[in-house]
Amino acid sequence: MRNKIIHKSAELFLTLGFKSVTMDDIANELGISKKTIYVHFPNKTKLVESVTFELFETICDGIDGICESSANPIEELYAIKMFVMNHLKNERTSPQFQLRKYYPQIYATLRIKQFEKMHESVKTSLKHGVETNLFRSNIDLDFISRMYFNGMTGIKDEAIFPREIFTVEYLMESYLEYHLRAIVTEQGFKILNQFIKKNQS
Repeated sequence: MRNKIIHKSAELFLTLGFKSVTMDDIANELGISKKTIYVHFPNKTKLVESVTFELFETICDGIDGICESSANPIEELYAIKMFVMNHLKNERTSPQFQLRKYYPQIYATLRIKQFEKMHESVKTSLKHGVETNLFRSNIDLDFISRMYFNGMTGIKDEAIFPREIFTVEYLMESYLEYHLRAIVTEQGFKILNQFIKKNQS
């Protein structure tokens, strides 16, 4: 039952927002009493925390799978972008913004976890790119991986990138191309261009 509550809550939170969804809404959707939810989660904050970290772990597992099976680091980054976007396809309410506003402690912990995961994952990917002559050999792996995290989180700031001007798809695709063009070799540039022509949405 605990997993059912988490999965249904995740669906509702991503679609309607952390603030709007009540414990009653979740109970009604599941056809259970609110008391049953409180058996597993003492309050809404604990439920939000569990949902947030469960989603994070699911996305991490998916990213690990992509990293193990990708043909090269360029296609790997695009595959990760598609996976994350598909996983959050019902996202209508800027959940990260709501999390930061209404659950700042959960948001702060999540941001640290996201940074640690992305920093290591991107560093490994960059190293692989250098070893396969797709990325320039003189790039600073630690600096670039931090810049990548900063950029990917920065494009979610709606004060700078309003959704009525920029779609999430456009921002992620444009930032990814911007990032890769800065670090690819001539060989990497050819692969990037072929990939963009073939796959750009």
